[in-house]
Amino acid sequence: MSNESTLMIVVIGGVAGWLAGLVLRGTGYGIIGDIVVGLIGAFIGNWLVRALHVSIDLGSPVANRILVSVVGAVLLMLIVGLLRPRSLRERFTSVWRR
Repeated sequence: MSNESTLMIVVIGGVAGWLAGLVLRGTGYGIIGDIVVGLIGAFIGNWLVRALHVSIDLGSPVANRILVSVVGAVLLMLIVGLLRPRSLRERFTSVWRR
């Protein structure tokens, strides 16, 4: 793998993680967090596209990869959000809101 392709993978992962953070949180996770979320999301999105036999064509291979990575990253963040236990503060404040 060349240095250019490695850099492209990191950039696409960063953009995808940042966009997924904007969709679900309103902000990103920082440079390293965005790249990690985007890279893991790319694996999940690629698996999902292949499993569902979906064809994506936005006219640009980079745009296709970013879209697939964003979808995978959003799915990853939703699953992590469901599995993560709520904090003590959230539990305490939810009791008082009733």
